[in-house]
Amino acid sequence: MSFINYSSREINCKLVYYGPGLCGKTTNLQYIYDKTRPAAKGKMISLATETERTLFFDFLPLSLGEIRGFKTRFHLYTVPGQVFYDASRKLILKGVDGVCFVADSQLARWDANIESLDNLRINLKEQGYELDKLPYVVQYNKRDLPEVASVEDLAKELNPTGVPSFEAVAPEGTGVFDTLKALAKQVLAELKKSS
Repeated sequence: MSFINYSSREINCKLVYYGPGLCGKTTNLQYIYDKTRPAAKGKMISLATETERTLFFDFLPLSLGEIRGFKTRFHLYTVPGQVFYDASRKLILKGVDGVCFVADSQLARWDANIESLDNLRINLKEQGYELDKLPYVVQYNKRDLPEVASVEDLAKELNPTGVPSFEAVAPEGTGVFDTLKALAKQVLAELKKSS
């Protein structure tokens, strides 16, 4: 649920990148942060362990234009991929406006993707949301690695409803902004419908 600040004339939207551990959620945000002009972004906060895994979230406020005289500000978060941080995942999903599921294309991560997507649906349901009724995109990351599943097989398993999906190589930026733009566009369309 987006937050409207009438005094600053800002609409704040929350986008959450969800997926299994080490699938590239943080790499997506890092790339967006590095390539966004300073005036359009806030400070990126990253809480990571020694192994570079996000422990809680990355948070990146990003300004993307105006709606009816209100500045829209997107707050991008990632959830920790590891299952034992489930309470943090639930907390980060509170008030979500849009979700990007980042899938790890490697065949060895097939089960981890399915488990993470099931976990996303369960955690959203606990918050009173349904994934199929939220702005939602899927990113098939790590397409440059050997031994990856075909996009068709991944889509069959992870995107049966056919939401917008993108192939990506996050460290190089391939598909990163396409994914973000598609999600932001859906969120903005929802905002316009409800205003």
